[in-house]
This record gives sequence, structure tokens and C-alpha cells, in this order.
Amino acid sequence: MKDTAKHQGLRNQLVTTLEQKGITDRAVLDAIKKIPRHLFLNSSFEDFAYQDKAFPIGAGQTISQPYTVAFQSQLLEVKKDHKVLEIGTGSGYQTAVLFALGAKVYTVERQSELFKATSNLFPKLNIRPKHVTFGDGYKGLPNFAPFDSIIVTAGAPFIPQPLMAQLKIGGRLVIPLGEDVQIMTLLIRKNETQFEKHEFGEFRFVPLLEDKN
Repeated sequence: MKDTAKHQGLRNQLVTTLEQKGITDRAVLDAIKKIPRHLFLNSSFEDFAYQDKAFPIGAGQTISQPYTVAFQSQLLEVKKDHKVLEIGTGSGYQTAVLFALGAKVYTVERQSELFKATSNLFPKLNIRPKHVTFGDGYKGLPNFAPFDSIIVTAGAPFIPQPLMAQLKIGGRLVIPLGEDVQIMTLLIRKNETQFEKHEFGEFRFVPLLEDKN
């Protein structure tokens, strides 16, 4: 679990790239500067860990490209001690970014292989999500609701109703919507029944699947 000066230098370069691509949230950039992304990847990818690219992580899933992680994190507008629900723990990298932003992170993963890997990895990196669950992301975590914000890290054909219900008033839900190509979508809950919707262009994600595997 080594994190060297060379890795830090590569992270600094990555942050410069993200700024050039339009990421402006200092807290998000600082989190990305801090987190050793190479430790969330298969060691054969270590030399490429700080390129702005997605990589396979097993179970047919990917670690999102850093720009996507930064973009979604920026849309969430995380404040310290916010309760954030993450659907799709995956490699745990996005979880780590949210934790570095000061969020209380509740995260759900449906692939048992990834759930076990991240559950082992987090303590080694001193990342302490409030709750890591093996379960169906479409259902959210009603026992821990409401949440200040919810982030979905896989492409969804529609917005799962339980997630909307678990968002507090004023809360933000960031979800990539669509089948092959997704539109990054932000919902802001205005009151019990109304949501304000914003769209932010095309992204590509692995699909959000139902049930546990």
C-alpha cells in the first residue's frame, strides 16, 4: 500500500487536467489531489492510474474516469457532515472522495466480489464510511434516510422512486440517465412532491442493475 512522491506528482498533474476540463470546486480538487487512486486499481494498471480514464475493476464494472468522479462530486455540493448515499460502491474511489469532502457516506454495492474487496480496503486506507452495504441500489437505504444528497455511479434507465423518496427537501440527487449513453442529471428536491431537474450532457457508465449478485 505504497503512496510515493511520484504518485503525488502524478495526482497534481491530474488535478491540473481536471481544472483545464472545467472542474472549479476547490474541495473536490483537493480531495482528488489527496486520494491514492492507484490503490483502488488492479496493480497492473498502476502506471496509468492518474490518467483521466476509466479502467476495469472486476465483476464487469469499472472505476469511473477522474473527470466523471469530480463532475458528479461537484454537482452534489457536499458540505461537512452531510449524509450522502452512494449507489454503486465499485472500487471505492468515489466513496473515498466523498469521505475526503467530509461527508458521512452510506454506500451500497450489489456485486459481492467488489463489496468484499472494498470492505477490506477502506480500513487500510483509513477511510471510514458510515455504512457499507451489500444490496440492491434501486431500493436505496430507507432505514438511514433522509439523505442530504444521493449519487448514482451507474447508468440508470429511469430514476428509482425509492431514491427520490429518500432525499431530504433541498437535497440533491445526481444520476446518469439513459441506456447506451447517459445524460448526467441533477434533481433538487423542492418540497414533498416537486423536484427541479437539470441536465449536464453525455457520459458513459456501466448499467445500474437490480438485485444482488
